[in-house]
Amino acid sequence: FTKGLSVGKKGSDFATTMSSRQITQVFENYQKARGCFVQTIAELATRPNNIEMLQEAGVMALLRPLLLDTVPTVQHTAAIALGRLANANEDLARAVVEGDILPQLVHSLAENNRFYKKAAAFVLRTVAKHSPELAQAVVDSGAVDSLVLCLEEFDPSVKESAAWALGYIGRHNAELATAVVDAGAVALLVNCIQEPEISLKRISASALSDICKHSTELAKSVVDAGAIAYLAVLVENSDAKLKRQVFSALSQISKHTIELAELVVEAEIFPAVLVSLKDPDEYVQKNVATLIREVCKHSPELATMVVNCGGSAAIVDFITNSRGTSRMPGIMAIGYIGTFTEKLAMAAIVSHAVPPLVDALKNEENDVVQSAAAWAIGQLGRHSPVHAKHIADANAFPVLIALTKSSTSSEDLKNKSSRALQSVLQKCVHLPALEAILNEAPPSILENVVGQFAKVLPNDPKARKLFVTSGGLKKVQEIKAEQGSQLEESIGVINSAFPAEIVKYYSPGIEASLLERLDQYEPTAATAVP
Repeated sequence: FTKGLSVGKKGSDFATTMSSRQITQVFENYQKARGCFVQTIAELATRPNNIEMLQEAGVMALLRPLLLDTVPTVQHTAAIALGRLANANEDLARAVVEGDILPQLVHSLAENNRFYKKAAAFVLRTVAKHSPELAQAVVDSGAVDSLVLCLEEFDPSVKESAAWALGYIGRHNAELATAVVDAGAVALLVNCIQEPEISLKRISASALSDICKHSTELAKSVVDAGAIAYLAVLVENSDAKLKRQVFSALSQISKHTIELAELVVEAEIFPAVLVSLKDPDEYVQKNVATLIREVCKHSPELATMVVNCGGSAAIVDFITNSRGTSRMPGIMAIGYIGTFTEKLAMAAIVSHAVPPLVDALKNEENDVVQSAAAWAIGQLGRHSPVHAKHIADANAFPVLIALTKSSTSSEDLKNKSSRALQSVLQKCVHLPALEAILNEAPPSILENVVGQFAKVLPNDPKARKLFVTSGGLKKVQEIKAEQGSQLEESIGVINSAFPAEIVKYYSPGIEASLLERLDQYEPTAATAVP
């Protein structure tokens, strides 16, 4: 009997053990299945052609509960999958907001798992990047405060993810950037710039740039945190991606006021930054040119500082060798330098600034770049006859006239080309250049051209003789001017500078008049030849 009881007990224990293993196996299989599911979704989400099918399959609703999974790996991978999906398009990012997922992510940022913090910050960034409305939803969820706390984490990768998310929130508008600043992010971002990790420096500098671009007040908050000094140290760093962000941040600070621009200059970044105009990285070049533009646009003193340290020649070299929109900030920098004084404009001209500007007018396909070049030419040539002659010698007038008349030119390009012509022509006394455009100039420009002849010819005998022999006087007589117009008055001044018979000789219809007189002429007597 005892033996039977023993056997029965062993059987019962065996059954219990088997049942326990089966239950454990079920849970282990379920865990593996969840892990396999989120891992597969995360991998599928890396390929754009899968996104629509995943969306139609209802993947967002399936991933949401897995963010609260008891297994950290499943949580982490589910967050990564969500981030990749939200990154793909705005509809999926909006689904994250509408699915009430943001509060879960914000809550998870307080957890100790650094991998999950990175993944949660990644999702917040991918949601915020699409639009101001989605970024505002991230702010409303309380994410900014949690992200700022992540900037104090020991792990650099967590700081990087948080800084990246904060930058994407702040980039949309001043209100969102103010929310980031008010949460105390700026001082911590400046601290992150001082960390040894290059990637963390890049993202932090980018976030500061996104914050201070919106307004003077936001830029001042960045400056007050001591950002300029730490950014200035990095202008000669060997990492191209870091330099892009550093120059961008300094540009965004400089653009707002002369005081902020002077603070940037006082960090002694010139002439060191000029070397980067020849950096192999195109974006580094463009951002340096933008920085120079934002500095020298404010005052003659800042423009003079840029020129005196070799900036004019360096910018000219840059716009000569670059193409497309990349040369735009350099072109505008030359224009700003030429705006202030004759001396600064001549410094740019002597640095051979005009030929690449004319090249941009001729060969660039982008109207915006052409418009900038036309504006810059106008700024350089409007100061004196000497300045205007340099513009004329570069054959800029026919190009500007062609752009003014072209049906393919935008209204902005036509207006800027016309204004540039008028401002330079008012100073131009180089008659061969003026004469060359007499036939092609539209009425609005023709008035300026003829007006310049009226100023010069009455006081220059040699010019009058050359004007006759070159056919200029004949061209002027062929112009049809409205009665009482400024153009008619200028033509009258020109004609008064020549004998009446010469003016009459070159007037339209004179040949027909002479032939008619010939037909009516009757010799008085025939003279015989002996």
